[in-house]
Amino acid sequence: MKKSLKGFVSVMALSMILSACALDSSSQQESSSSASKATKQSTSAEVKEYKATDLSALPDKAKARKDMFIAGISAPGGVFLPYFYENGWDGNATDPMFAPLVNLDEEGKPVGILAEKWDVSDDQLTYTFHLRKGLKFSDGSPLTADDVAFTLTLLHDPAYAGYQDISLAAIKGGKDYKEGKAKTIEGIKVIDKETIEITTEKVNAKSLLLLGGQVLSKAYYGKEYQYGKLDYLKELYPKPVGAGPYKFVKYVPDQEIRYVANENYYAGKPKTKNLIFKVIDTTTSLQLFETGELDYAGFSADDDTVEQLKSLGFANIQVGPVNDFGFIYVNNTRPQFKGKNVRQALIYGLDRQKIVDVKFKGYGEVANVPVSKVSWAYNEEGINKYEFNAKKAKELLDQAGWKVGKDGIREKDGKPFVVRYLTRAADDPIIPIAKENYEDIGIKFEPEIMDFNALVAKLNDKDYDLASVSTSQILDPSDPVEEFATGNPNNAAGYSNPKVDELIQKGLSTLDIEKRKGIYHDLYKELNENPPVILIHYRQSARAISGQIQGLNPDNYTGISASLPNISIKK
Repeated sequence: MKKSLKGFVSVMALSMILSACALDSSSQQESSSSASKATKQSTSAEVKEYKATDLSALPDKAKARKDMFIAGISAPGGVFLPYFYENGWDGNATDPMFAPLVNLDEEGKPVGILAEKWDVSDDQLTYTFHLRKGLKFSDGSPLTADDVAFTLTLLHDPAYAGYQDISLAAIKGGKDYKEGKAKTIEGIKVIDKETIEITTEKVNAKSLLLLGGQVLSKAYYGKEYQYGKLDYLKELYPKPVGAGPYKFVKYVPDQEIRYVANENYYAGKPKTKNLIFKVIDTTTSLQLFETGELDYAGFSADDDTVEQLKSLGFANIQVGPVNDFGFIYVNNTRPQFKGKNVRQALIYGLDRQKIVDVKFKGYGEVANVPVSKVSWAYNEEGINKYEFNAKKAKELLDQAGWKVGKDGIREKDGKPFVVRYLTRAADDPIIPIAKENYEDIGIKFEPEIMDFNALVAKLNDKDYDLASVSTSQILDPSDPVEEFATGNPNNAAGYSNPKVDELIQKGLSTLDIEKRKGIYHDLYKELNENPPVILIHYRQSARAISGQIQGLNPDNYTGISASLPNISIKK
């Protein structure tokens, strides 16, 4: 699902059929050529693959498709314009139609798409994008640097209220344009039709993909553009024109989105002519895959699902880590949680391994650093893993002045230690385990089940003690930790630590991935010693691909979108 750069977390996030993700933030090297030199992921992020054993078992519906690929999508809303949709599934729907200058590869490293290459100045403030020659939009019109300039200008318009916060890139003159003090953006310079230079006012490791996002046609989307007036674009939401591998055919609400191969795509017309995103209920996706109505589907991994997929014979299956992690917010603004000894005790005193075993049945691991296992920044070296230790938890609570009362519940200054835990899931395995674990160490645990919106409201208001959440897909290691910065409006934990503030800024102040790795490792050590939250799990998913489909390689950064042009059907 698409997400904004604001680091919003989705509680108990649902598994996504397309497994696509936003392309609005990324790590980066100093140039496109240096990106390929990054080291490979650790073995902890390896994917298990099970090959199809009997293609003759393919359902007739699948066999009948000779030039069509079908994947599932949950609930598109029909706003098919990058930067303007609110429904994340619309973001997935736009990916085949709109290409960015720069994308992410399977390891989360930047790779040129519409941009053949890019240069970054020595002071890391100026980006020069060199577009590929002869680029065209799906309607055959040329795509030039003017279109890139228009896209970035549109995002600075005062009427723009979408998910993309372009101010994070700090383009020189961008603020003046937004405030009406300038008629153009000083830092955006079109050198020629294939070259654009963008000057920023501060170094930010996320700037590359902020500046190099999906490109909109100035001739099509800017024809009626007037400063401060963007309502005209609404008429174009259902009539998209982009530069991606596929072009729009039609949208049938609650049924499907149809696409056809774009003959003007820079890399050549895709191998498979027709693409359909079928609108489905996620609870029926396995059945639809079994009957051949889907060529691709994703599922939460467990033995039953994996074995059922393997038994089909015609499925190629990938089982591997998901690019997120689950954790429990701790309200650091509340007096009982202010001392790090208490927060450490909450971690030591909770049997996180048991929670993972119950919830994921062998397809999950205990999380110890706030980044996913697929990230280039993942590193647990020197990290305290806080293995379950009730005795240690009790000692830390004693040191913090919480003494056991007559009823077995700890007290301090006459107040009992009671924690109220918020969750969306009635069957949340954390509830029975935490209740037993915490009451054993003298903490009364009171769960409260509520809907998504109510839980989010309480997080935003800091009206909670503990709350169970999961991150959105992590595109850059800064995404899940930025909210812990003092004063960040998204700091739902109310955490403040000057050393963490410094390291968060350092992690964004260089474009060198190797330097950033060291900075984030130091940050993880500090967050490990002085924890803002209780880290719980890493999880795995199972992806099933029909055996007759070739060239589809789902990944944790672009889902299936990056490989759509390469899909072919075995004859």
